[in-house]
Amino acid sequence: MAGTSPAMTMDRVVTVHSFMDIALEEAHAAQAAGEVPVGCVIVHDGAVIARAGNRTLADRDPTAHAELLAIRQAAATVGSERLTGCDLYVSLEPCAMCAAAMSFARIRRLYYGATDPKGGAVDSGVRFFASPTCHHRPEVYGGINETEAADLLCGFFAARRG
Repeated sequence: MAGTSPAMTMDRVVTVHSFMDIALEEAHAAQAAGEVPVGCVIVHDGAVIARAGNRTLADRDPTAHAELLAIRQAAATVGSERLTGCDLYVSLEPCAMCAAAMSFARIRRLYYGATDPKGGAVDSGVRFFASPTCHHRPEVYGGINETEAADLLCGFFAARRG
């Protein structure tokens, strides 16, 4: 898996995949609602404190990405705009807007599924966290359940193209 460090034990790898499975459940729910299938989960001390799927169409809000919705929910849950000690799992590499929100929220670790060469801003595109003006850089682990995440997105867009 991309970004796996030697410090990642087998137990932690299993847990990472379990939380990504929940993010993928949110992505499937978003797809069922006609949204781009992206799902996100935020975890603190081994417990899910927020979960969301994309809702840009339902909310008529271009910022209603799964990551932003989950960050808002997690902040309300912990009673702080700082989510230090929280890990974020998302099925697709975050865009610049979502990467910035993660930085401002002080997310500890980011785990993402599929790479997004067009709109991603972590390991693709602008590489937000590598910018010298970035205030906080989470640890980043990409490629978690990558095939399932990519297949879900490819299938969604193929069906839309007919």
